[in-house]
Amino acid sequence: MFEENENISRIDLYGKEFILIGTAHVSKQSAELVKEVIEAERPDSVCIELDEPRYQTIVEGNKWKETDIFKIIKEKKATLLLINLVISSFQKRLAKQFGINAGQEMIQGAESAKEIGANLVLADRNIQITFSRIWQGVGFWGKVKLLSGIFFSIFDDEDISEEDLEKMKSQDMLNSILNEFTVSFPKLKLPLIDERDQYLAQKIKDAPGSKVVAVLGAAHVPGIKEELKREHDLAKLSEVPAKSKTLKIIGWSIPLLILAVMVYTFIANPAAGIQQTISWVLWTGSFAALGTALAFGHPLTILTSFVVAPITTLHPLIAAGWFAGIVQAYLRRPSVRDFENLSEDVFSLKGFWNNKVTRILIIVTLANLGGSIGTIVGGADVVRLFLENLK
Repeated sequence: MFEENENISRIDLYGKEFILIGTAHVSKQSAELVKEVIEAERPDSVCIELDEPRYQTIVEGNKWKETDIFKIIKEKKATLLLINLVISSFQKRLAKQFGINAGQEMIQGAESAKEIGANLVLADRNIQITFSRIWQGVGFWGKVKLLSGIFFSIFDDEDISEEDLEKMKSQDMLNSILNEFTVSFPKLKLPLIDERDQYLAQKIKDAPGSKVVAVLGAAHVPGIKEELKREHDLAKLSEVPAKSKTLKIIGWSIPLLILAVMVYTFIANPAAGIQQTISWVLWTGSFAALGTALAFGHPLTILTSFVVAPITTLHPLIAAGWFAGIVQAYLRRPSVRDFENLSEDVFSLKGFWNNKVTRILIIVTLANLGGSIGTIVGGADVVRLFLENLK
């Protein structure tokens, strides 16, 4: 029997015993501790901090070859998948530097559960839901800052110092990457940490049997110890909140306002109306095309971004990046090898850039980002020309 210490917490509640193991996702010692605790305690259930998609990625490493890139784009999951892959590259860099497998303690938890015949519980919330709730917690410029910060942190070639590694051992991988953003965007703490603590706690509490071992990132242990005392609605925590009516109204109002201004100007002064239209096309198209060019899209993909952006930016439900991504996927269709090599290619900037799958995801993201910036600049110029025409 393991005594309580800084890594192991024992809690007796509801007639059950919960043993929480606080681990570092980049620590070989953590994996060894997980194995020792499970073998010694022989719990009825073992909970690990993974969701179903991440677990399946681990046990079915070749699953990528079945991915439909067109489906990802159409379902608006390109940016979320890109962020997921970027975080994966950060984990692999750590793993290579310190000679460990990122998340090995979770894999060990699953293997040890199988060895002793315990129930395996995938206790974390679906990472796509977490990303979606985070994404809705920041505004447009917040999204820009979040994306740029993640990219720079991942593609930084400097080694992680032992001191930095020790700091990271008190956080899980998502927290360690996004931690600085919780300072700029305090609302991120709710979906990133607090809600996951609640979700994990409820899954642990609902695990079968009278003795449950939970393998957790050390950052979650204090919160889960408190949340175990409360009841939580997993269905509610798994919802992706619909956009508020106010945001929907704003999303439709701005394009309609821009169109109304352009129509009015055309009627009052056709020459000024033509100038407005040219300005709108140039600003929105150029920025979307620039984003695509920065991702080294095919020339026809860049042209597609330029052509569709002036139209898609006036419709809240469609985006230039989707069209650009589909055209790029058609012209540079990813092969089975591209999907199979994803796990290695995301490790380096060169691999990220050269792999056709990640290239498409980057194109979708940067084309959409460019189109959004073009909307702001082009809209401002349309209003300027309108006001000048009133004089």
